[in-house]
Amino acid sequence: MAPEGKSRKPANTAFKQQRLKAWQPILTPKTVLPTFFIVGIIFAPLGGLLLYASNNVSEMIIDYTYCDSQAPISPELGNIPSEFVNSYFSQSNSTSAKWSRLVTEPKEKNFTGENIWSCRLQFTIPSELKPPIFLYYRLTNFYQNHRRYVKSFDANQLKGDAVPVGTLKAGNCKPLGESDNQLAIYPCGLIANSMFNDTINNFTLLNPTGGTNESESYEFSQSNIAWPSDKQKYGKTQYKPSEIVPPPDWANRYPNGTYTDEYPPPDISTDEPFQVWMRTAGLPDFRKLYGRNDSSILKAGTYEVVIDYKFPVTRYGGTKSLVVSTVSFLGGRNPFLGIAYIVSGVICVLFGCIFTARHLYKPRKLGDHTYLSWNNQPAK
Repeated sequence: MAPEGKSRKPANTAFKQQRLKAWQPILTPKTVLPTFFIVGIIFAPLGGLLLYASNNVSEMIIDYTYCDSQAPISPELGNIPSEFVNSYFSQSNSTSAKWSRLVTEPKEKNFTGENIWSCRLQFTIPSELKPPIFLYYRLTNFYQNHRRYVKSFDANQLKGDAVPVGTLKAGNCKPLGESDNQLAIYPCGLIANSMFNDTINNFTLLNPTGGTNESESYEFSQSNIAWPSDKQKYGKTQYKPSEIVPPPDWANRYPNGTYTDEYPPPDISTDEPFQVWMRTAGLPDFRKLYGRNDSSILKAGTYEVVIDYKFPVTRYGGTKSLVVSTVSFLGGRNPFLGIAYIVSGVICVLFGCIFTARHLYKPRKLGDHTYLSWNNQPAK
């Protein structure tokens, strides 16, 4: 008797023979109609709660993209066009904003000897804002989600390892892994090279209360702005300053565009703005946290802030904005989610009413075989 060959027939089990027990609900008016009303009753109030929490978030957005071309020369101040200013305050949305541009002398962080354009913004906070207060920068039309951009970094280098130049040259950091003089670029890659570098200085309250003419400063800290999980990805580099050079767009921060013992490479393990930037955004329009204040009240009044205008956005059709915001117990301002829940709840209740009226007016017998297609023979 010949031996039996191997069979590809599945074993005779309930799982492999698709005999597992299953439950298939029968959709009847008695089950569907209450479901519509229950979903509507739950979703509509929940949406109202989400919308209420969102509306309690105070926020101001100032687009300063064209400050270098449209704003008057300081000390003259001009009104910022209304389309560049958006504000949402619980008590009053009436706010004014002005701007001017000024030229500052070359600073220590600019070794090219070129003057730096700065944007001077004055804006009004109509009501007192309780901490925490968050300061963001907002960019539009910046595609951090591009495939080649997202992977343009070296994880080992970011952890602190002295990765050889050849590895960087052939890895994901290409073409920003090696400099013209065959030195490693640190930190390498497109993400690090394009880091947002506008400097947003502390706010100055111009008209403080209390009978004093001295201005008050409102400071934002750059501590605890990065995710704890992100901080674990970075370490102090083991490179020597002579073995590396800064990325091309960082060159003006260092003498002759090189690292030295006096101006060493940054310690990215503690550089939280860098860590925030390295977490790429999923959409082309995004905001990233620049600073926060968890203890001081932002008083009502007129504030002034000077922003060193260095990050170019008009070359790719983008914009950049300053964002000041509070938070609610559900996070930042986002009315879409609350509106979506309310609309969904209203639609469910509306359909429930329509289907209930239809069922009461002309009910359909459950299990009526006359509605089957093969019972409805076309007339000859």
